[in-house]
Amino acid sequence: MRLTNYTDYSLRMLIYLGSMKGDKLASIQEIADAYQISKNHLMKVAHELGRKGYIETIRGRNGGLRLAHLPEDINVGTVVRSTEEDFNLVECFDKENNTCVISPACRLKHVLHNALSAYFEVLDGYQLADLIVNEKTIIKLFATNTE
Repeated sequence: MRLTNYTDYSLRMLIYLGSMKGDKLASIQEIADAYQISKNHLMKVAHELGRKGYIETIRGRNGGLRLAHLPEDINVGTVVRSTEEDFNLVECFDKENNTCVISPACRLKHVLHNALSAYFEVLDGYQLADLIVNEKTIIKLFATNTE
């Protein structure tokens, strides 16, 4: 299974914002520069993360982005579920469009379902705070990347 760039960028944005201390605001451009990724992609990500309540988006001249919750209160599994479109690992996971002729007798879907459940069980065991325990190193790497 592979996460979309959208989910990857969502997690990266949350890590960036979670690494900042206090009420400091970050701009989308600042985050794009730190990761060397497209500002346009991050604009969409920021909009959606704001709409879903993960971040606050403050408009205006002194505006920017910040986490809407403490990093301890943002669950990684929940973020991944909310940013991916589907988790249809194989055709038979999609009941409406499944045309596989062996689906009624196939055990593969059960094995893959168990694997997907285990995947989420691991992700559900982590909060954003667990991803930024080395925030000083992360901040240095961001600074190095934008010089």
